[in-house]
Amino acid sequence: MPVPLHTARLRYRGYNQSQLLARELGKQLGLPVVTSALVRSKNMPPQAKSAGLEERWANAAGAFVCNGADLQDKRVVLVDDVCTTGATLDAAGRSVLSAGAASAWGLTVAREV
Repeated sequence: MPVPLHTARLRYRGYNQSQLLARELGKQLGLPVVTSALVRSKNMPPQAKSAGLEERWANAAGAFVCNGADLQDKRVVLVDDVCTTGATLDAAGRSVLSAGAASAWGLTVAREV
């Protein structure tokens, strides 16, 4: 499952890099990619432009909702491009778990150190 962009950012950018990564990973591993179960409900500034750790966690808190897709007892891998503080993956993971997923793992291409 790719970490979604807010609809405004998706319109501006024209694509979701996490979705592109998730689709390719799904093809390579023969796993389904679910793109509609998780929605970014909060249009927050890019995390890379946030000042610090606390601001990034505050920005991401409550930013995602699950839209009723059946995640009950599913094991979910959240795919994102870059992990800086982990706040975005944490917020997305909390939403997926609260929707009934058995587990939520984060997978990124890069990690800021």
